[in-house]
Amino acid sequence: METTRNTLSIPEALYHLILMMLTLGQGVHSMPVPTDVPMCTASETAQYKLTFSGKWTQAAFPKQYPVYRPPAQWSNLIGVTHSSDFHMWQRNEFASNGVREFAEKGEAWTLMKEVEVAGERIQSVYGIVSAPAVVGGTGQMKTEFEVFARHSYLSFLVRLVPSPDWFVGVESFDLCDGDQWKDNVSLDLFPYDAGTDSGFTFSSPNFETLPQDKITQITSSFPSHPANSFYYPRLKHLPPIAKMMLTKIKKTNQIISLPVEPTESNLLPTGNEIEDKLINTPLDCEVSVWSPWGLCKGKCGDTGVQHRTRYVIMHPANNGLACPLLEEERKCFPDNCL
Repeated sequence: METTRNTLSIPEALYHLILMMLTLGQGVHSMPVPTDVPMCTASETAQYKLTFSGKWTQAAFPKQYPVYRPPAQWSNLIGVTHSSDFHMWQRNEFASNGVREFAEKGEAWTLMKEVEVAGERIQSVYGIVSAPAVVGGTGQMKTEFEVFARHSYLSFLVRLVPSPDWFVGVESFDLCDGDQWKDNVSLDLFPYDAGTDSGFTFSSPNFETLPQDKITQITSSFPSHPANSFYYPRLKHLPPIAKMMLTKIKKTNQIISLPVEPTESNLLPTGNEIEDKLINTPLDCEVSVWSPWGLCKGKCGDTGVQHRTRYVIMHPANNGLACPLLEEERKCFPDNCL
């Protein structure tokens, strides 16, 4: 089933009116425009098709891979087209309340209010970009949107479900190159931590981060805790967990957003997805610490034997290191002999 949503736009007249008010009004100061940002001088608008492809497979990410309640899947995509003076989110900066609610719960109401406020402030935001959720770790969602010279940047978020506050996304990607629009863009996407929940695993209970941390990229070694669902110390880099493709299309007279509902047909593996499934991330066996040594068993005056054990925390997968011995014994001399 396909749904159609109108892209939200703010009239140019309002933009010029607000600029005039900021210039003439007493005691009102406009926000400084960055001078080190390249200016887009494209004379026409451009329309793009965005395709988001999930690569969250059990072969690529075997550790604690969520298979039920709920299984691995992707939230809906929420994004904006905007100018260089707006940031929906930024790496190594604190998440807004809207980003926090979306990353933790998938709720977009507060985030959309933040976007609305930014749109009213000298027209920093031009349009809303959205696409429906993907039920499963793989599959695609698609939508279309429009950009123009004043608002040539794209930002969006997609939440990992389940997760504490993890998401993938694009932050202030400029589709303009001087006076030309980029024809095709392909980006590998990696997980980010919003810095608002301290859970280590996909299904961790809520554990608020106090004080709040900054948004950080999750890697194979960061956070450096063995319990983390993305902790793969043998890997130099995590494989991409998703991919974004942007394709410039012929402009039409109507500005529309065309999210495509995930169906069985677009969940069938394509050539690229078949190639992705060949990624097998090795998962080493993880075992507990040794238990204390047990009682020394033997006859008084003779050498006895005592044992200690440990148990498997994580079974190996994809040719990861096998589990070590789970039981040891050593010689001992019985105590308390009469």
